[in-house]
Amino acid sequence: MNLRVPSIRHDDCDELAALCKAGGDPLRLNVLRALANDSFGVLELAQIFAIGQSGMSHHLKVLAQAGLVATRREGNAIFYRRALPHTELLGGKLHAALLEEVDNLTLPGDVQTRIGQVHGQRAAASQDFFSRVAEKFRAQQDLIAGLPQYRESVLALLDKLSFNEGATAIEVGPGDGSFLPELASRFTQVTALDNSPAMLELARQVCVREKLANVSLQLADALNGVSLSADCVVLNMVLHHFAAPADALKHMAGLLQPGGSLLVTELCSHNQSWAREACGDLWLGFEQDDLARWASAAGLVPGESLYVGLRNGFQIQVRHFQRPAGDTHHR
Repeated sequence: MNLRVPSIRHDDCDELAALCKAGGDPLRLNVLRALANDSFGVLELAQIFAIGQSGMSHHLKVLAQAGLVATRREGNAIFYRRALPHTELLGGKLHAALLEEVDNLTLPGDVQTRIGQVHGQRAAASQDFFSRVAEKFRAQQDLIAGLPQYRESVLALLDKLSFNEGATAIEVGPGDGSFLPELASRFTQVTALDNSPAMLELARQVCVREKLANVSLQLADALNGVSLSADCVVLNMVLHHFAAPADALKHMAGLLQPGGSLLVTELCSHNQSWAREACGDLWLGFEQDDLARWASAAGLVPGESLYVGLRNGFQIQVRHFQRPAGDTHHR
C-alpha cells in the first residue's frame, strides 16, 4: 500500500525554527536588549558580556541568520544593530513580539556597568581620533558623520513607510545635495530648503549632474514664512544647528500633511565641545528621549528608530515621527 506523505515547506519551517532558536538563549536575548538603543562591534559585545570573541561571533551569527540583527561596515569595523521587524513577512509578527518582550527585561548590573565602560572607551577613542585630524576636520565636517555613514539606515526606515502614489517630500538643509537623488527616485516632487546660497548652489550642481527634474531648490528659512507642505520631511544632521530645536521640530511638524512622516538623523548626545567651533554646531547631539518628547509636544507620534555606531566614538540616531492622519487642523 502506498502511503501519501504530506508535503512540508521546509524553507518556511526552517525560517521560523531559526527565529525560535535565536530567541532560545538567555545571552542572545540580552544581546538584543543591549542593542535596543545602541549598536556595537563584536569586540565590544564580547567585552560587555565577558565572553570570548569567537563565542560572541557564534551568537551574532545565529541572530543574523534569523534576521534579528543587521550589520553595517564602517572602515574595517562591523557594527551590529537590531534589524527592523517586517510584520507582513513570515515570522515578522513573532520578531516584533520578541523585541517587545525583550525590552521589558532588565540587563544584569555587571552588563550595564560594562556598557558604560565601552561608552567611555568610545569617548576616549573619539578624543584621540580628533586630536590627530583636527586640522583636516575644519575643512570637512563629514569626519563626524557624513551621509555615507547613515544613508542606508535612513533609506531602511524610508522604504518601510507606505506613501501614496504622487507623494511629495521636503529636505530641510540638504547640504551639498547628496541625498536629493534618493528622494527624487522615491517621490513625485521634492523641495530642498536652505538658507545658505553657497550650500544651495552645491545642491543645484547635484541636480544638474543627476538630471533631477522633479527637485526644486528654495533659498528659505524653514522656520519663517514657508507655506509648503509635504508627505515626508527629512532632516539629516540639521537639528543641532537650530537655536531652539524643540521649536524647530514643531515647525517641521507644520510642514507635514496629515499622516505624513518626519525623518530626523542626528547625533546622540556627546561631549565633543570642539564641534561648536569647528562645525558651527549649537548643540552637542541630543538625548533620544528629548527628541521623542519634543516630537510628541509638536503633535507627532514616535515611530521606529535605528542607531548607528561610528568608530570615532559618535553615535547616530535615525528617527521616524508621524503626524496622525486625522490631524487636519492648521498648525
